[in-house]
Amino acid sequence: MTLLQTLLHVTNFRNPFLRTLVPSIATAFAIQGAVAVPSILAQSERFYDFSGAITHLSVTALSLYLPTLRARAAASLAGTLKPGFPSLLAAFTGTGGPHGLNWRQVVLSTAVSIWATRLGSYLFQRALADGDSRFDEIKKSPSRFFGTFVAQAVWVSICLLPVLALNSIPHTLLSTLPLLTLTDIAGLSLFLGGFALEVTADRQKNAWVAAKKRKEHDEDFLTSGLWSKSRHPNYFGESTLWTGIAVTAAGVLASGVGLRGMGMSGMGAAGRVVGLGLCAASPAFVTFLLLKVSGVPLSEDKYDKRMGNISHAKAKNS
Repeated sequence: MTLLQTLLHVTNFRNPFLRTLVPSIATAFAIQGAVAVPSILAQSERFYDFSGAITHLSVTALSLYLPTLRARAAASLAGTLKPGFPSLLAAFTGTGGPHGLNWRQVVLSTAVSIWATRLGSYLFQRALADGDSRFDEIKKSPSRFFGTFVAQAVWVSICLLPVLALNSIPHTLLSTLPLLTLTDIAGLSLFLGGFALEVTADRQKNAWVAAKKRKEHDEDFLTSGLWSKSRHPNYFGESTLWTGIAVTAAGVLASGVGLRGMGMSGMGAAGRVVGLGLCAASPAFVTFLLLKVSGVPLSEDKYDKRMGNISHAKAKNS
């Protein structure tokens, strides 16, 4: 029995949601631990945000293909023909076979992948060019630095809860849902709007910073474009897009189909609360981090130290 077969056997719980959740979260912590060791030794934060993107991509892909991996492992042990990996396009035609995917699983997994690739590459390029002042003191302490990688694994795990739960449901059950629902439309609209807002805000800030480096202006604060409407439009966009993912998944997870798929059909109303809670935890946690931990506080503290009291800027740009 190979290592992969052993891991799949150990995590082959009776509850279908746990069969996806446990190996997915374990993968998040494994990747972060693997990146943490060389980063601590080198006292370098260059790959921190990049590893977060890679972890999002890896965990999402794993949750999507876990049923097929289990079926292939079982076939290998039995000496029978291994099933092929499902086609992503077949998810939209309903011709994926017994190990196929549902369009909602593919769309939400793709949405996360696009977001992670875009933001991860953006932050990685910024870290290579300018470093990351958040880690100036933290990286000097191995325990504190390691703690940031653990925190990132927790962040990935909680953010992806709606997607992990949705991907744990067999497509044969999901295919019994209406083709398109109001929560699908509302959720995907929120994701697209939030993603567009985040990308636009980041591009406007990049252009402003580049212009300042070329000495085309001497402004201390960006107060044009989206930044004239909000102090942190990029953070608002990120919170919004995760809300969209949660709303789309909630339409499934709070339904009878979702409860059966996650092995919670006997829980009644409590099961629906759990399903909605799994979805709500994602945008709530993201918003909490941005407002209280790693987003707004660090950004504004940096300007407080550099400029002194910035209350005049806050009043101007709120």
